[in-house]
Amino acid sequence: MAKPDPSDISGPTVRTAISGSAGMVLRQPFDAATVTAARHLLASTVAEAGLTGDSADDVVLAVNELVTNAVRHGGGTGVLEVRVLDDVLVCEVIDSGTRADGLPVRLSAVDVPGGRGLWLAHHLTGTLVLTRRPDGVTASVTVCLCPEPPSATVPAEDNSAAPEPAKGDS
Repeated sequence: MAKPDPSDISGPTVRTAISGSAGMVLRQPFDAATVTAARHLLASTVAEAGLTGDSADDVVLAVNELVTNAVRHGGGTGVLEVRVLDDVLVCEVIDSGTRADGLPVRLSAVDVPGGRGLWLAHHLTGTLVLTRRPDGVTASVTVCLCPEPPSATVPAEDNSAAPEPAKGDS
């Protein structure tokens, strides 16, 4: 299957209800004027997939960084695709940038403005795959939709049955 042309933002938004192993649930072309709308659509798609709280916020922020990078460094336009594959949410940002080298996934120096988008996307999701194509770059992040296991807590000791110390044993 051929990748969509990220420079063609005239295509319609495609959104599918999420059920079971859903496959594609969102395909959203974007440019600088539609970054905010794409972020809001992504947030509602992530919520519909069942991700909430900090995990949902982290994914939305990570993908927003990738969308912004596509606009700033990847040709000015792109396509956001979201898929649900079993219990994994896959978000891909496809651009048509000609810059095929120098994709740093490191934290910039504190005195350098910008340059943190890929680092943030990686650290917010734990995954980031950058795929160079002849016609651009695809940046992908994934997150598990599985419920998080309850945190392991050590039960407090029950001292109610312990004998009282005898008087004078202090």
